[in-house]
Amino acid sequence: MEHDPRGFFPPGDLRVSDAERDLAVSELSRAFQVGRLTTEEFQQRSEQAFAARTGNELTTLLADLPVERDPADIAVVNDDELAPARPRVVVGATIAAACFGLIAVANALSPGPTLQQRELTQQIFREHGVNIPLPPASGFNWPGTITPAVIALLFVVLIIVLRTTRAKRAPRP
Repeated sequence: MEHDPRGFFPPGDLRVSDAERDLAVSELSRAFQVGRLTTEEFQQRSEQAFAARTGNELTTLLADLPVERDPADIAVVNDDELAPARPRVVVGATIAAACFGLIAVANALSPGPTLQQRELTQQIFREHGVNIPLPPASGFNWPGTITPAVIALLFVVLIIVLRTTRAKRAPRP
């Protein structure tokens, strides 16, 4: 059984995570950047790291490379550390989706400016030396309705994705 001097990987034949594989490739990349590995060695070892299943396999890939930093300097992000932030993101996305949805509905139901409002707008601009054409007539406001509706839909998709990924990662009894 190989001992991991870096302290990054599980001991022995315990399975490794994607984050630990990425960490091994990061270490290989540092060794390549300072000239300890050739391009071919880096490519070969990176492929082996991504295919590794156990801590021993990753430790063996890095065994002939020096440990250049303290293991405490590098933190592996655990999915559990991100869990408290998910409910806040879901709540924020829900509020944003509701706001954009209400704006879309309000714009869809709004009749738009009346002829009197449009003429008044044109008169105000003329008094300031700006000559603009009459604002558009009453009718359906496509951009003002479709744009917030699409944004609201994107927030709903975000909420669904966050909730399904959280459900998949929840431990099963």
